[in-house]
Amino acid sequence: MEKLISVRKIMPMTGLWLLAAMISPAGAQETLVLNLDKALEIAMSENPTVKVAEQEIEKKKYAQKGSYAALFPQINLGGDYNRTLKKQVMYMDGAFDMVSMMLPTFNGIEQTFVSQVPGYTPGTLFQAINDAQPPADPSSGEEGISIGRDNNWSIGFTAGMPLVNAALWKSLSISAVDVELAIEQARSSKIDMTNQVRKSFYGVLLANDSYRVFKESYDNAMANYTDIRTKFDQGLVAEYDLIRADVSVRNLEPNLLQAENAVILAKWQLKALLGVDLDLELDCEGQLADYRSELFAGHINAMTNVSLDDNSALRQFDIQDKLLHRTLEMQKLDFLPTLSLSGLYQWSSMNNDFRFRDYRWNPYSMVGISLSVPLFQGGSRLNKVRQTQVTILQLGMQKDDTQRNLQLAVKQYVDHMNTCIKRFDAAQKGVEQARRGHSIARKRYDTGSGTLLEMNDAELAMTQAQLNFNQAIYDYMTAKSELDKLTGKQSDSK
Repeated sequence: MEKLISVRKIMPMTGLWLLAAMISPAGAQETLVLNLDKALEIAMSENPTVKVAEQEIEKKKYAQKGSYAALFPQINLGGDYNRTLKKQVMYMDGAFDMVSMMLPTFNGIEQTFVSQVPGYTPGTLFQAINDAQPPADPSSGEEGISIGRDNNWSIGFTAGMPLVNAALWKSLSISAVDVELAIEQARSSKIDMTNQVRKSFYGVLLANDSYRVFKESYDNAMANYTDIRTKFDQGLVAEYDLIRADVSVRNLEPNLLQAENAVILAKWQLKALLGVDLDLELDCEGQLADYRSELFAGHINAMTNVSLDDNSALRQFDIQDKLLHRTLEMQKLDFLPTLSLSGLYQWSSMNNDFRFRDYRWNPYSMVGISLSVPLFQGGSRLNKVRQTQVTILQLGMQKDDTQRNLQLAVKQYVDHMNTCIKRFDAAQKGVEQARRGHSIARKRYDTGSGTLLEMNDAELAMTQAQLNFNQAIYDYMTAKSELDKLTGKQSDSK
């Protein structure tokens, strides 16, 4: 009968387990397991900050190509329309002798008559016209002649290009330095991202290790409570021990919950840096203890191996200094003359109506060379030169101040790393002693020669020693990451 009841209890549970096994593969999300190298690889390809830095390089390259366009001819197509509201009036002094004006035409007709009309006397036509033309009145100059038409149209091409322009040529080298600066800024973004990802990865490992320590402590407390509960039921221990064991379990529950929440927050931070979905299941391989070899291999007693030659901030100062000096040279070249070539070819038409198909278009073309010699512009060019010179001095002082602060930071990180090594050595020995003390306290309590207070104190000491052990490794690795950032290192070597 008892076996039958047991089977009836097991069958529903077995069915639920099978149903869960069938559903979970379809609904469960695959967990992304990362090591440090994989995390860095994803961050460099998916993080928006790195992508923006890469796009900035592309933008500067396009700007550089655009600056070269100033060396080529600039060709434009344009058209103009003007409506004359009041025509221009032209005045001329003196008399208008139409016969004299038409004399070449009359001479041609005269020669035709002489050769074609028999018996024609030369000069007869000219004399007849002259006799019929009344004498011209002298003009006082008050009468005007209106010129132009109501509608004026023009369409055509204009072209121009510089022949000699030293300032323009120098600006091309400035564009190349802009690209160099963008590349260094992108490298700085990658270095900074590498540092952030490393520290975030180590943070996840620290949170995982801390959770395991608290979980182990909680499990030990539960085991102690279960054992004391059994002994209390048997009348072997006092009620105080049972109450004290129960309180110990309950005191550890908040720490366990906080540690669990710290793991979730650390993973969210890492996922944000990687540029992946925050709902993605993610886990990090390994433990902080795997990096113990870094502490002994990276022990630094001198400053000779730490160099700031590859520091991105100092490199950017150097590139900006180069950029300012070339800008200064370009501004000085603005004092030199410039020579440019220009030309145009256009068609124009003047009419009093809008019958476009009856318009007569007259072509017009021109080519010329322009020489411009700057003489005086109110001192604006000279003030620009002086302003750039002051900016160069400011940049030099800023670089010196930044370099001093970086050297101070290097000393601080190196000193902190050496301190972490000493802390690790003490914590490692402390863990060994704490485990041994906990084992002794446990045996003393089981044999009745020790108290529960001794065992709880040993448990607390072991938990604290393990936390100090992990914290020492974490502090060292984060300080080393910051030091690598200062020295301009990107690659990770485990």
